[in-house]
Amino acid sequence: MPRIEFTHVLRRHVDAPPTEVPGATVGEALAAVFDRTPGLRGYVLDDQGEIRKHVAIFADGERASLATAVGPASEIFVMQALSGG
Repeated sequence: MPRIEFTHVLRRHVDAPPTEVPGATVGEALAAVFDRTPGLRGYVLDDQGEIRKHVAIFADGERASLATAVGPASEIFVMQALSGG
């Protein structure tokens, strides 16, 4: 099962330890995490169910979307995106 991990900044607000979850896409893996930890959803997704503007998701080292396919050995990392000039 894919392993999903959230940065300490997000874990500071909601208990979300690294975990393995079922899912064939990043979106399915996140849905499995949100089933376990519903409070985390609002930090990652907006009201339309899209990734928040200041959140970046990587799957197997590449920038990912909710539709990005993942495999049983995939690693998904969710972090707050940095912006500025």
